[in-house]
Amino acid sequence: MTRTLGTQLRHLIELLDGAVARSYDAFDLNYRPRYTPVMRVLIAMESCTIGDIAVAAKVTQPAATQTVAMMLKDGIVQSAPGEQDARQRMISLTEHGRAMVPLLQRCWLATAQAAQSIEDELPHSFTGTLEMAIEALERRSFDQRIQEAHEALDALDGEPKKAKKVKSASETSRRKK
Repeated sequence: MTRTLGTQLRHLIELLDGAVARSYDAFDLNYRPRYTPVMRVLIAMESCTIGDIAVAAKVTQPAATQTVAMMLKDGIVQSAPGEQDARQRMISLTEHGRAMVPLLQRCWLATAQAAQSIEDELPHSFTGTLEMAIEALERRSFDQRIQEAHEALDALDGEPKKAKKVKSASETSRRKK
């Protein structure tokens, strides 16, 4: 049986994230791969809002919020009221989080080298292909592509199927900003 795109992507993430998580475990780091984009932003910016993190890490605000909540629970980051607006929370690394940085940077270097070994085995750039796929989806969302496919099927069937209109991921994240 041929694996579908979704199945392939989930399997790829399992293979990659599982190995990266095990590498953190090997150094007794209580750290998840999903923390890395947030961690990299906080290393560079020291203190910022969740909105700033989302923009800099190129993740959705709900994803940044959820990841920061997990990192707070694990004692890696802390939250404090903003200096100019106490309603706005400023996120920064805790002492424990800062202490993790040198070992995390070593793990990230090893991960980058392992990723390069995959690139070296492939006939074309894996990361380049992923970047092009992301750019294509940013130009025309997968939601839009699915809708167009339904419309094409309706034209073939001669009987349009009524599907309710749902908000795309980009519409949902724009609404929350």
